[in-house]
Amino acid sequence: MMRKTYIYRIMSILLLCLVQAAGIIVYGQELSRAVADSITKENSRKLQELTQAPELKADTLSTDSLARELNRKQWVPNPTTATWLALVIPGGGQIYNRKYWKLPIIYGGFAGCAYALTWNGKMYNDYQNAYVDAVNENWDASSITDLLPPGYLDRVGKTQVTETLRRRKDTYRRWRDLSIFATIGVYLISVIDAYVDAELSNFDITPDLSMKVEPTVISNRLNNTFKTTNSLNDTSVGLQCSFRF
Repeated sequence: MMRKTYIYRIMSILLLCLVQAAGIIVYGQELSRAVADSITKENSRKLQELTQAPELKADTLSTDSLARELNRKQWVPNPTTATWLALVIPGGGQIYNRKYWKLPIIYGGFAGCAYALTWNGKMYNDYQNAYVDAVNENWDASSITDLLPPGYLDRVGKTQVTETLRRRKDTYRRWRDLSIFATIGVYLISVIDAYVDAELSNFDITPDLSMKVEPTVISNRLNNTFKTTNSLNDTSVGLQCSFRF
């Protein structure tokens, strides 16, 4: 009796294990089928996203800002007009090109040259008149006494005084001439600046100036037919630098 009961228990336990194993197998099959279906759907969705045309979204601009951009005109000066204005009126080309910050420089140069020309011309005339009176031995003339300190003629010989007046006369004449050339130089520089500024006003300078460094595969072969094409020594890894302007 005890033996039959023991056999029944063992058979019941085995039957229960078989039922649980069958349930686990069925559940695993359902789970694997669900996972496979989800993977298939996800792959189909990604494939559809890759194959469909991309949607381009245009930037929306307000009508007012677009109208302002279209109505705004870019100032492009004419080089010929700027040159003629600079020739007729000193600084006129800079005013035409709307480069007002250059006017103090130009007019300051003209003012300095005019002052130097006036001062050197006056001193040259004074020493010229004194030298002429010294050559004519008119030592009491005001042109000589105004330039020389009191009692200078008594201490220094008249020949030395005449030579000194001649040297100073020549010096101020040279400086006067240099002042004239400096005035002409400032005038020509103002004309050239007006022309060049107007000519380069519409020069296109792209804002896309960049440098790119990236890894690359460099070939070491220089058309050598004696090397095999499958050689690993024919290529190496390096960096490539490219400029865009």
